[in-house]
Amino acid sequence: MRNSLTILLVLWLSWANGQEQAYKFTLDQAVEFALENNYNAINAGRDLRDAEKQKWETIATGLPQISGDISYQNQLKQQVSLIPAEFGGGEPGTFIPIVFGQPQTARATATLKQQLFDGSYIVGIQAAKTFLKYSQNNKEKTDLEIRKSIVEAYGNVLLAQESISILNKNKANLEQNLMETQKLYENGLGEEESVEQLQITLSSIDNQLKNSVRLQEITLQMLNLMLGLDINTPTQLMENLNDLAQQQIRPDLLETDFVLDNNVDFKIATNLFQQRELELKLQKSMALPTLNAFINYGSTAYSDSFNFLSKEADWFDASVVGVDLHIPIFSSLGRSAKTQRAKIAVDKAKTQLLETQQNLNLQYKTAKSNYLFSIEEYTTAKENLGLAERIERKNQIKYEEGLASSFELRQAQTQLYNAQQEYLQSMVEVINKKTELEAVLNVKL
Repeated sequence: MRNSLTILLVLWLSWANGQEQAYKFTLDQAVEFALENNYNAINAGRDLRDAEKQKWETIATGLPQISGDISYQNQLKQQVSLIPAEFGGGEPGTFIPIVFGQPQTARATATLKQQLFDGSYIVGIQAAKTFLKYSQNNKEKTDLEIRKSIVEAYGNVLLAQESISILNKNKANLEQNLMETQKLYENGLGEEESVEQLQITLSSIDNQLKNSVRLQEITLQMLNLMLGLDINTPTQLMENLNDLAQQQIRPDLLETDFVLDNNVDFKIATNLFQQRELELKLQKSMALPTLNAFINYGSTAYSDSFNFLSKEADWFDASVVGVDLHIPIFSSLGRSAKTQRAKIAVDKAKTQLLETQQNLNLQYKTAKSNYLFSIEEYTTAKENLGLAERIERKNQIKYEEGLASSFELRQAQTQLYNAQQEYLQSMVEVINKKTELEAVLNVKL
């Protein structure tokens, strides 16, 4: 018995581990999850860490640098030198071949270098800090785009779900109407055209329902992709479209002032302008002298055979300290041309910054107008849906009493179905347009 329970427990655990983890999200939870797990968010975070490392890499070039060198040489054929023969008592005017030194040499050297002054280093530090700010702003922009994508994907899933719910109700009502009309026709109390009209409407609704079911799966997979999940992961949304749309109607957002410096696109454009200015400073710094100091310590050994690792080897120490001063004097106007090109790039970046400023002001006004229009359209669509429902209900009663034709009923039904879809779409538009305005303002309400 005990063994049987153990086996059942193991089988149950194996089955449980094999099931895919299901996720449940409100809209805010989905956004927070995506900011951590979305593929673009992950890489944007890596870019930011890379910029931080790049900043330190630039700083480190101006700090003390220590390098070591070890070399070994074995002269297979030593260089021969000639000395006057008379030094050894030979005949004047003749020479004696002689080899100086021993064929094998080993050398170990350590060098400490320190940059004392380099104008390009100072500019490089400033450029690294600017690039880090650019990377931070780019991460912020990526997060805003991810939030916008999640809101749109979340809304599309809810739209598909609500469409399925409404279309199922419409289909059920039509099937009931068709069945009743079919019986009336079979009993000689109705016309065949009435049956055909309802069949046409039912076929159209049935096709829309099938398409909405397919769209629900596709939009859910798109949301999973935006979340950074496998597209087939079971995901459940915890909000409905109507409640979410009501939450997104915020008149106070329309009263929020547009602060240009808060807009992430303006921040990035400013970063690019600052980079062009630093490139100009860099070219100007190329005309300044550079000064470096160094100290060297080394030891050398000579031998006829390789015995440098033994205690008998004699090592001779040497050390040097000094400074290097490099002074640019004349470059045939090459540096001047580079400086002028950098100045042109600064002027272009300034113009682009002004253009960005104007575009963003226009973008804010457009986003504000679109958000206000979406709220107005939502209110109108809601009222129109109520009217369409009453009109359809009246025509349904008239049709049952023989006071309205099947064509009139079909017109009322089609008008109702269009009003339903317009109402659903208006709710999605409210959600999306609010997110667009928040992105321009760089706020979240």
